[in-house]
Amino acid sequence: MSAAEEAGPVSRWFFSQRLRLHYLDWGNAGAPPLILLHGGRDHAHSWDDVARAFRARYHVIAPDLRGHGDSAWSASGHYPMASYVYDLAQLIHSQALAPVSVVAHSLGGNIALRFGGVFPEQVGRLVAIEGMGPGPRAAADRAAKPAHERLAEWIAQSRAQSSEVPWRYPTLEAALKRMQEANTHLSEAMARHLTEHAVNQNEDGTFCWKFDPYVRVWPPVDLTREEIAALWGRIACPTLLVYGRESWATSPAKDGRMAYFADARVLEVEGAGHWVHHDRQALFIAAVRDFLGE
Repeated sequence: MSAAEEAGPVSRWFFSQRLRLHYLDWGNAGAPPLILLHGGRDHAHSWDDVARAFRARYHVIAPDLRGHGDSAWSASGHYPMASYVYDLAQLIHSQALAPVSVVAHSLGGNIALRFGGVFPEQVGRLVAIEGMGPGPRAAADRAAKPAHERLAEWIAQSRAQSSEVPWRYPTLEAALKRMQEANTHLSEAMARHLTEHAVNQNEDGTFCWKFDPYVRVWPPVDLTREEIAALWGRIACPTLLVYGRESWATSPAKDGRMAYFADARVLEVEGAGHWVHHDRQALFIAAVRDFLGE
C-alpha cells in the first residue's frame, strides 16, 4: 500500500445557508465522485472503512450533516429536511461534483432520495440504507394528525429540549458503553472508532456527543407522503435500497413502496440491524461494488 493510500482523509469546509459545514475528502480528485452521507446523530467518520474500500477508484467525499460531527449547528435549533437537501445540493454545486454517485444511511438516505428526485440528472447511482423513513402505517398515522397537534407537539418537544442538560460521560469508556448499547452488532473496534470521532471533551474533562441535541426534534411541517413518493418516482438512476432483517425499518419490497421507483431493487441483509454498513460490512461493500459496476 502506498503512502497516499495509507493516509487518512483531509478535512475541508464549505458554506451553506451561512453555516460552515465540514467534509472529509479522501483524495483521488480526478476519479468519479462518490458521496457518503451518514445518518442522524452520526458523523462522517462512520464511513471510514467504506471510504478506504472505494478511494482507489473514486473521489470519495463524506460530509458531516449540519448539526453533526464537525459541522456548524443551526442557530435556531431547527433542522427541516429542506435544509439538509439544500446542503447536499450546495456541496455538489460548490465542488462541481455532478454527476455523482451517493451511498447514504438512514437520515442521509432520506436526504439523498429526495435530492435524486429534485435533480435526477445529477445522480449516477444511488444506494440508500433504510433511508425511506417510517413505513406506510407510521407515516399515515403522522399525516392523520391535524396541523395544530403537530405544531403543539413540536413546541413541547423543543421546549423540553431547551431545558435538557446535555448528556455528559465521565470517561470515554462510558461513552463507548452507550455506543455499544445503541447497536449490539458493533465490534469492539468499530464501536471505539465511532465513539472517538463522535465526542468532544469538555473543559471539566467529561465527554459529550458532538451532535446538536435539537436534531432529535422532527420538524412539524414537511412534504406530504404523496409529494415524497413523487420525488422517488422522478429518480432516474439505478437505485439500491438496503435493509437489515433485524432492523425496526420495514422493507419497501414488502410494504409496497417499491412501486414508486422507476429503477430500484432491494437488498435485505441477514444478521444486520439498522446499520447494515457496520453490521455486515464486507457483504455491504461487495454489494455496493457490484452495484456501482466495478
